[in-house]
Amino acid sequence: MTDLVERAPAGDWAGGQTEKAVRPRTGGRLGHVVPWVIAAAILLAAPQIFTSGGSLTMMSLMGIMIVFALSYNMLLGQTGLLSFGHAVYYGLGAFFTVHAMNAVTAGRLPVPLAAMPLVGAVTGLAFGIVLGAVSTRRAGTVFAMISLGLAELVASGSHILHSFFGGEEGITTNRTKMLRLFDLSFGPQIQVYYLIAVWCLICAVLMYAITRTPLGRLCNAVRENPERVEFIGYEPQTVRLTAFCLSAMFAGVAGSLAAINFEIVNVSYLSLHQSGVVLLAAFIGGIGHFVGPVIGAVVVTLLQVSLSDLTEIWQLYFGLMFIAIVMFAPGGIAGLAMMHGPLIRAGTAHRLIPSYLLALVPALVMLAGLIALIEMAFRALVKAGDGTAMTLFRIPLDVAGPLPWIIALLVAGGGFLAFRATWPRVAEAWDAAATAAKEA
Repeated sequence: MTDLVERAPAGDWAGGQTEKAVRPRTGGRLGHVVPWVIAAAILLAAPQIFTSGGSLTMMSLMGIMIVFALSYNMLLGQTGLLSFGHAVYYGLGAFFTVHAMNAVTAGRLPVPLAAMPLVGAVTGLAFGIVLGAVSTRRAGTVFAMISLGLAELVASGSHILHSFFGGEEGITTNRTKMLRLFDLSFGPQIQVYYLIAVWCLICAVLMYAITRTPLGRLCNAVRENPERVEFIGYEPQTVRLTAFCLSAMFAGVAGSLAAINFEIVNVSYLSLHQSGVVLLAAFIGGIGHFVGPVIGAVVVTLLQVSLSDLTEIWQLYFGLMFIAIVMFAPGGIAGLAMMHGPLIRAGTAHRLIPSYLLALVPALVMLAGLIALIEMAFRALVKAGDGTAMTLFRIPLDVAGPLPWIIALLVAGGGFLAFRATWPRVAEAWDAAATAAKEA
């Protein structure tokens, strides 16, 4: 974790103080605007490229998860607070939004659907103030345990207050019965997607702007050295509480968007599983860079939807990916990408391509062998009642015999040894590219 936070301010999108960020530059303001223009163009054009209903649903889920992951990164990446209960504010924002939508529909109030995420924002902020006043008194492990306890408290309370939370069945609503603006009923999924996209962009811009304010710098300082922050006249607990409340507010917005998208909310929104998913998204993407949770949210959502259709143990692969990221790439996917930034700017990154392609082939072979071993073990140990015959990679096999196991072991082991043999070649390519970049 120390290495992660030390590398967090790694550029303009990292949300940290760097020499590059404070040095006056020509066209600096334009450089901050261009990424957001590109992001808006991508959000606008995506439904025109991916037109199927499944694609629209997946992109809507990505937008919701992006807001949720960025809100979590305000705690972990910016302020150094590891929370195991961030889904509390996500879930409460969703529940209050559903009840507000039903109240507006019943009373025929002139409130449009597009304004409903404000209900989640107010809900998240209110509960963030109440619960944050207790949990942010301490940082580190104590804060993590308090957040876990509060999450369990709210989750257990949701089963008791059946009239508000609806139990296992949840609370339903109908978004099409609300006030129409510009004749938009929000019945078609594409209209819901654009609503989520607009709120996603607004929230992302606001959260990025916060990282560039003195509050954002103080959050970074509290993360690095709270004693020094207190020495210069600021109260670390106040800074943590402020960041916590803002994070809860944006998590409430994400919950509102989820309620609008699904039109049903149940107690699973408050579960530890939901908190774990956002933690995975933030870490896999990279908590050291602002764009990291965005990448993680896209990857996690894509894998959740696609892997669940391919295998019953997709959550196991999630866990293995998380372990691999933490052990071998603590900066996440964004950290790996940012490592290539200096080489790309110097025009020497192309020298890495041959070595990368050389390492990719045995890596894929090793991965195929590991997947085969995992799937066969699952079939033999858990699904033995369904028989020992199975199909893997469109190849029929029988896990009762030794031959499939031997082949899978040879493929996994041989792929690893070949992959390990390519590491010196990759290291040499990196040294050559870095040397050329320095000379340039």
